[in-house]
Amino acid sequence: MDEANHLNIWEGYVDWRNRPAIRGLHGGMLAASFVLVVEILENLAYLANASNLVLYLSKFMHFSPSTSANIVTNFMGTAFLLALLGGFLADAFFTTYCIYFISAAIEFTVKQLWKLQTSLFALWGTAGTHCRNICRGLLVLTIQAHLPSLKPPTCASIITNNPCKEVSGGKTVMLFTGLYLVALGVGGIKGSLPPHGAEQFDETTPQGRKQRSSFFNYYVFCLSCGALVAVTFVVWIEDNKGWQWGFGIATATILLSIPLFLLGSPTYRTKVPAGSPITTMFKVLAAAMCNNIDARSPSNAVTTVTSHTHETSEGETNRHSQKKGRNQALSESLKFLNKAVTIKPVHPVLQCTVKQVEEVKIVLRILPILMSTIMLNCCLAQLSTFSVQQAATMNTNLGSLKVPPASLPVFPVLFIMILVPLYNQVIVPFARKVTKTEMGITHLQRIGIGLIFSIVAMAVAALVEIKRKNVAAKHGLLNSAKPLPITFLWVALQYLFLGSADLFTLAGMMEFFFTEAPLSMRSLATALSWASLAMGYYLSSALVNIVNGVTGAYRHRPWLIGANLNMYHLERFYWLMCVLSGVNFLYYLLWASRYEYRSAGLHDEDDDLKEHENPTLKD
Repeated sequence: MDEANHLNIWEGYVDWRNRPAIRGLHGGMLAASFVLVVEILENLAYLANASNLVLYLSKFMHFSPSTSANIVTNFMGTAFLLALLGGFLADAFFTTYCIYFISAAIEFTVKQLWKLQTSLFALWGTAGTHCRNICRGLLVLTIQAHLPSLKPPTCASIITNNPCKEVSGGKTVMLFTGLYLVALGVGGIKGSLPPHGAEQFDETTPQGRKQRSSFFNYYVFCLSCGALVAVTFVVWIEDNKGWQWGFGIATATILLSIPLFLLGSPTYRTKVPAGSPITTMFKVLAAAMCNNIDARSPSNAVTTVTSHTHETSEGETNRHSQKKGRNQALSESLKFLNKAVTIKPVHPVLQCTVKQVEEVKIVLRILPILMSTIMLNCCLAQLSTFSVQQAATMNTNLGSLKVPPASLPVFPVLFIMILVPLYNQVIVPFARKVTKTEMGITHLQRIGIGLIFSIVAMAVAALVEIKRKNVAAKHGLLNSAKPLPITFLWVALQYLFLGSADLFTLAGMMEFFFTEAPLSMRSLATALSWASLAMGYYLSSALVNIVNGVTGAYRHRPWLIGANLNMYHLERFYWLMCVLSGVNFLYYLLWASRYEYRSAGLHDEDDDLKEHENPTLKD
């Protein structure tokens, strides 16, 4: 009877009350569906302000277009980079369940409207004092948006010879403190929510792996659902009713997401933290270097473990526990790390197991793939910066409807919402039949397709900018604030290609990193997808500064400087990004063609797990 109960327990997983998770009761698509619904609300709250932020900074804080673009990319980059912190804490000390709840509470707290601050602190008493210490910095974002005295003087001119007065001093401190406290909450959510949903599925069965793959596809779909509301309804509210209302909507949606997430608590299974994976990585690297330097005797040669079973973390499933007597050997890839496994290490602390070394090899092998996606995300950064500013100079009317420029992302969002069900229900089943594999289209193939779309998008963006500037010159509007007689739908073309790139690459990256990473660091590995976005945003800011520095050094006007976008050489910047994206794609092909999936490289995997990436279908 005890053995039967043991077989019904998810080893290494607990429920929300920290009791062993039960098969059939915890996990599955029902549990993951709560995560998907919560993601709609979370992304709505995040993009409610981020999508229109570049215009708020330029129109109300009087930053130049290029400075506004850099502020936005740095803010969004920091938010995504902090996902690594959330993923690390979920793997090492807490759980994805706890990290989401804490991060959502932080984001909700710091986005409260000023009028709610006093009443909530009065209700919470001393607890409010602790919240006040957390949120005091960011609450001024709402106050600053609401009170004219906390913003620079109103200015109607955009002519470069008469620049508006930029926000400065304590007002600047208030602005940036608020932005980066929001980034802290967003990062924690992004780092915990996707792995929390993905770990609800049984990867030892083909059905569980297929459902997990569908989860990542529909996770991107839900991101788009939240974005759709954010870039239409919320942007309209911000443009017509005021930014304080935008913060209010973000607060309400985050508040609503918390009880919805808690509603699914009885269905969740949560991985037990296994300690810091980063400590293990540094230990293996240090042991390999020390043992290579200090090869004291032939007895210190690398050993092959053959007398015991494959060591797994407590969370590995039962499939490994019955592999007693199976030989193990260190793989031939990254052979310099094999020295970490020795009979007599330099120091007992540096004693490493075969499993630890092989896990570090897995992490190192996926890093080149991660690096190749940064340039694509640099292209995606243009969705919320220069592309929005381009549209702001054009005719944004659709019949009698005036479309806010920040609503332009609605085009890739709608395209993704159409493409995701089509991809999941039609394209993938067809690919499975043709290739006779479980995945149909591999993770690396998906990422590669996304990279190709990004190259095309940058070429289209350059051609559209050339057309826009030609129209401005033809009608003598280069120095005018009047809308150009050209529809903003031309800019929508680059949005469609970038949206397609985002769908293929983001979902492919998240599933690739989750499935390839060791069990003990899956949350951190999944957060690498967001880290790639962060580094892409930072790269975008760096490229703007580098381009301005280089072009300005040769006695020419820098390409991307000033308050008038019509005087920019934005088309040259887009051509530069197109070329860089092409070179990046060649770099990607070099590493992707050499990559061996984890299932092909581990000798002690069973038949089911060998099929988890690209298996042959069975009758």
